[in-house]
Amino acid sequence: MKRAHAGGRGGVFTPSDFLDVAGRAAVDQALSRLVRGGKLRRLARGLYDFPKLHPKLGPLSPAPDDVAQALARETGSQVQIAGARAANALGLSTQVPAKNNYLTDGPSRRVVLGKRVVDLRHASPKHLIAPGSFAGTVVQALRHLGPVRATDVARVAGRRLSASDKKTLAKGAVRAPAWMRPTLVSIATISGGADG
Repeated sequence: MKRAHAGGRGGVFTPSDFLDVAGRAAVDQALSRLVRGGKLRRLARGLYDFPKLHPKLGPLSPAPDDVAQALARETGSQVQIAGARAANALGLSTQVPAKNNYLTDGPSRRVVLGKRVVDLRHASPKHLIAPGSFAGTVVQALRHLGPVRATDVARVAGRRLSASDKKTLAKGAVRAPAWMRPTLVSIATISGGADG
């Protein structure tokens, strides 16, 4: 419980986050006891949180990114927001999707949290360029919006990416589909942007 509290309310974790403390069976039993005692909440099989509490609404749903990160930690994999979420994160879309799509180099998994879905889909390395970074979000936003909005993506990303993210983008551009490469290279060479 100390470990769960340490991250504060809103933390999401799996039994594997506690395997340095005790064996799997003991961790599973302890988590079950804490859920029964109302101290933790079971979100799905092998997935728990220490929920944030709202004075009127009670326990709030965890952030989809926190759920995705917990699932990735469990399998030692990486995740990257994808699709409409990536475009939204860059401010290029006002659409807030009910389904939160992520690409991962680990196993695919879907978790339903009330009306929201967190969907991790296994992707090949060529689709996972700079996973977990803002540069990776730019690649996924570009993939989602397509060549028609490439100029918009370049304009926003050029301003918002740090110098180190631009370097990451330039390195990863060779693995991107041919139509994306010129845009990624142009973003990487735009001067200015956030401080690295």
